[in-house]
Amino acid sequence: MTGGVDLHSHTTASDGTLTPRELVRAAAQRGVRVLAVTDHDSTDGLRDAIDEATRHPPLTIVPGLEINCDVPGAEVHILGYYVDTEAAWFQDFLREQRVERAARVHRIAARLAELGMPIDPAEVFALVKEGSAGRPHVAQVMVQRGYVTSVREAFDRYLHTNGPANVPRRRLTPADAVRLIRRARGVPVFAHPGLADRDALIPELIEAGLLGIEAIYAEHSAAQTAHYKDLCRAHRLVATGGSDYHGERSGRTNQLGHPPVPMSVWEELKAAAQRASEQQPGHTPKRTEPGRA
Repeated sequence: MTGGVDLHSHTTASDGTLTPRELVRAAAQRGVRVLAVTDHDSTDGLRDAIDEATRHPPLTIVPGLEINCDVPGAEVHILGYYVDTEAAWFQDFLREQRVERAARVHRIAARLAELGMPIDPAEVFALVKEGSAGRPHVAQVMVQRGYVTSVREAFDRYLHTNGPANVPRRRLTPADAVRLIRRARGVPVFAHPGLADRDALIPELIEAGLLGIEAIYAEHSAAQTAHYKDLCRAHRLVATGGSDYHGERSGRTNQLGHPPVPMSVWEELKAAAQRASEQQPGHTPKRTEPGRA
């Protein structure tokens, strides 16, 4: 039993190693009672996750996703909760994002070949299957080919933001991502800001419609957690938290349900989702709780 609320996790719909159903079963076994599924540029895992959760009461699934943005010298990730996943325009946007992800794999493969470590993009896509292609999949192929001994080493030496094998995505600013999530009636949250070290962006993100900051995060120091909680109080944002779990075979040490996130955070997130939905034109009150329909 590690924690009741976890608002950041990934499945095979993006770069996680567990299917949505496997993730839900793992969460139930660990005592998680509220789990957000937040795959990169995809909501395809939500249906199975929500269905599987009905077999593990009282586990509730919070529908979400994560959008990656490149800024000079760093990456900024924006989480989106309770978005209108049925909006055709939003799914079109996500498909375009996944197409760009696939194109980026080819660009990274070309860069690796220049560095004397050729890989076949087809090997990467074989790992991805129906998910969103990304650097973690490239790293797995690098391990299989013996270029590195672990996914962590692949990132530390070659694939990190300023690494010799990394190439940028098409330009999508963090503020753009915030506005897209708000347009989709969702709650945009600045993910693990301590990793990006781009706090200077926060005023611009708030102006764009930011509603939360992921303050409680495994790789945040105690001082960082306190700092982001203070920022949330000062700007009336939700101080969310989650494990960023990708699976035991992902090369990451993050564990489901850790660090502990209070149940009150979920209540605040739901309230923010209600406000975000009501602020959009053409709002129709929902009869069911978000994530359980």
